[in-house]
Amino acid sequence: MSAPTAPPRVLTIAGSDSGGGAGIQADLKTMLALGVHGMSALTAITAQNSVGVQNFWPLPIEAVEQQFRSVVDDIGVDAVKTGMLASPELTSAVARLIGTLDPRIPVVVDPVSVSKHGDPLLAPEALDALRDELLPRATVVTPNLDEVRLITGLDVRGEDEMASAAEALLVLGPRWVLVKGGHLAAEPESVDLLVGSDGTSEWLRAPRHDNRHTHGTGCTLASAIASRLALGDDVPSAVRAAKEYVTGGIAAGFPLGAGIGPVDHGWRWR
Repeated sequence: MSAPTAPPRVLTIAGSDSGGGAGIQADLKTMLALGVHGMSALTAITAQNSVGVQNFWPLPIEAVEQQFRSVVDDIGVDAVKTGMLASPELTSAVARLIGTLDPRIPVVVDPVSVSKHGDPLLAPEALDALRDELLPRATVVTPNLDEVRLITGLDVRGEDEMASAAEALLVLGPRWVLVKGGHLAAEPESVDLLVGSDGTSEWLRAPRHDNRHTHGTGCTLASAIASRLALGDDVPSAVRAAKEYVTGGIAAGFPLGAGIGPVDHGWRWR
């Protein structure tokens, strides 16, 4: 009997969520659900729960660098996802580390700036490092509308402005931009816009579920895209599959604690 074949390898470089709904925890749950081997380089520790982020502590840059090298130099990697990077120094360090990889390895950047509860997770002075150093290395960047405003200064209130925001983000260097329109509460559907540097443009629409338990949606979506890219999808196919997975997770999201519960990463199994 032949030895089992290892699944594709996906590395998440992100912060921890002590409540288990977002961050590294959501990333690894997503990767397991989608059939890839998840690995991690932890960037920060948070104290958070269903009602908010009470505090966070960035890890030393040396710790992040050694986690990255330990994983990549021995196990290897087929896709990378970045999440909470907290400081300009850490953002620059992660950009440098990604620059050491084969440029064919896809990189999904979730520019985590603000938590679901409105708590800041990225120092304002880190935005320059995000724009100038990390986004040019991204295969796909996945900002929500709050993150679009922080990165570009554009206040998106409708679909026309989503298109303008995507173009403004493409100028910063990523190959693809996915502008997430879930915060457009007036829209009857959850609408996202995918735009490529090759001129490709695609609107992605899904039912808007009446469920407030949506903690971890951004982390989950970015990790799902990275997982599908590692499995061999092209970017539009990976984004469609990831949105379908997240939409199901939102529909099945469940209450935990006194605030916003998580999406259900295992909804397909239940």
